[in-house]
Amino acid sequence: MYRTLLLSALGMLAGAANAGDFIFKAGMDEPIEGPYNRYEAARFLNQATFGATLTEIDRLQRIGYNAWLDEQLALPASQHLPFLDNLIAQIPAGQSIDVWQDKRQEIWFKNALSAPDQLRQRMAYALSQIFVVSDQNGGLEGNPTTLAHYYDQLTLGAFGNYRPLLGSITTHPSMGTYLSSLGNRKEVGPIRPDENYAREIMQLFSIGLVQLNMDGSVVDGNSATSGIQPVPTYNQDTIRNFARVFTGWNYSTCEVPNAPNQTWKWQYCPSGPNGQDWRSHAGWRTPMKPWGEGTPYESEYHDTAAKTLLNGATIAAGTNARTEMSLALDNIAAHQNVAPFLSKLLIQRFTTSNPSPAYVNAVATAFKGTDNSLNFGRAIRTILMHPEARSGRTNVSNLPFGKIREPILRVTGLWRAYDARSNDNRIREGWPEYYAAQAAMRSPTVFNFYLPGYALPGPIANANLVSPEFQITTDTYITRINNELFGKINWAWFGNTGLGTWDPVQVQLNRDMAIAGNSWRLVDRIDMLFMGGKMPQPMFDALVTHVNGLDMNASWEGPRLRVQDALWLTLTSPAYILEK
Repeated sequence: MYRTLLLSALGMLAGAANAGDFIFKAGMDEPIEGPYNRYEAARFLNQATFGATLTEIDRLQRIGYNAWLDEQLALPASQHLPFLDNLIAQIPAGQSIDVWQDKRQEIWFKNALSAPDQLRQRMAYALSQIFVVSDQNGGLEGNPTTLAHYYDQLTLGAFGNYRPLLGSITTHPSMGTYLSSLGNRKEVGPIRPDENYAREIMQLFSIGLVQLNMDGSVVDGNSATSGIQPVPTYNQDTIRNFARVFTGWNYSTCEVPNAPNQTWKWQYCPSGPNGQDWRSHAGWRTPMKPWGEGTPYESEYHDTAAKTLLNGATIAAGTNARTEMSLALDNIAAHQNVAPFLSKLLIQRFTTSNPSPAYVNAVATAFKGTDNSLNFGRAIRTILMHPEARSGRTNVSNLPFGKIREPILRVTGLWRAYDARSNDNRIREGWPEYYAAQAAMRSPTVFNFYLPGYALPGPIANANLVSPEFQITTDTYITRINNELFGKINWAWFGNTGLGTWDPVQVQLNRDMAIAGNSWRLVDRIDMLFMGGKMPQPMFDALVTHVNGLDMNASWEGPRLRVQDALWLTLTSPAYILEK
């Protein structure tokens, strides 16, 4: 009861501050926009980073949301490729280059756990689930460096404008390989242009299937008919025209042959000169280029006929491949759907699965801007600072706020909160999809690990709500992630002499072992770190009772067992998994 009254009082103070009456505080320089307590700070950080830490909670409370956002938006990008290149450079000549996708996962975890640009890293991870490229593709599975370079483009563009990023991903050899736009040829005899990228760039990367209003609602194409009559954003003819735009693009390092029939260079030149390892070859980490650009051979592969794009825009016959690409991407970026379509997807990745129309409209308006620049930095600031995000409540009755926590974020959240590390500072976590059903850039399909419109059958679907992450929340993976968290908490801790020669990432429990004698204080700290003070009172009371039942003096392990039990029971609870 005391805790409930305390949190209620803190909430009243925050409300008073929002009303402009926050006068008599201990200091005179507190940020007027909050956070007003450590619970609010922790909740914000769990939305904006890979997990709250005590140090960052205190700093955020001291400087305020907007100053923290200003700092994060200004920080340079922590990247992936330099780490992999450094590993390759350290391998002696003549030895096998043992740098594979597990090492790419290692640098992803390193940046997720300790990079200072946490918001940029979270944004890049969100973008990687929209502009999907995956190492599950046969042409990419053996090349971690090209995927690292692709991910770095997302990191570098995480706070920039949409159109430049769209150009970077469209011409990247990873995307060209994944969605088969690399080597796409114009129609000749039985050959037809590949439509894969043309379809996905519209359906998944920009505008979606139906026309939208700025608040994300579906445009009604016929108000005279009962119900909403959706209006398609494009049709098969549009796909065919864009497929013809995306013809004639090849690796940047390919040479123009002396005759148009020498197609072997078109197909195989990226393997590298003089036996160079493909992981270091420039063709995998520089933008694709039109084959035979600027020569008569360009038209051998690129379709130069006139084309009709979105909203009736056209490209004149005889236009070269690079100009056509630029015009086509401009055409997509100018479409009215881009702002609401991508805004809703980003809201789902950071705060709530079912944002209200007002929330989507606010983010879409900020994203679009008065200059139509579609700026991701403005979008993420609005996503995190919108009143619904900060209050945890929507402005629509019967529309719940919140989302299922991604399994991989439950792991990074634990590790960041308990300053986890290995003795040699390596992270041997190369295959997290076994327990989490997801790993960075390891989606089984271009549709990500889960669909944004997936609705769990039953009450959620019946209420016309969606629950994307529930698509991978299966019986198998619930068991696996719970067992994995048990091992990371109860086995992989600093000081465990049973680890042997294996050097896993280990949590540091001593900090909270120091307060384990006070069960209320221990549970309250765990609640703050992981749930932002939103642990239901019955659960809080039950945990305190359970921890009190663990004898502190039964053995030297007493304090540690209290921390471990409280942690594991919290991190596997439905109340924690549902982030509000």
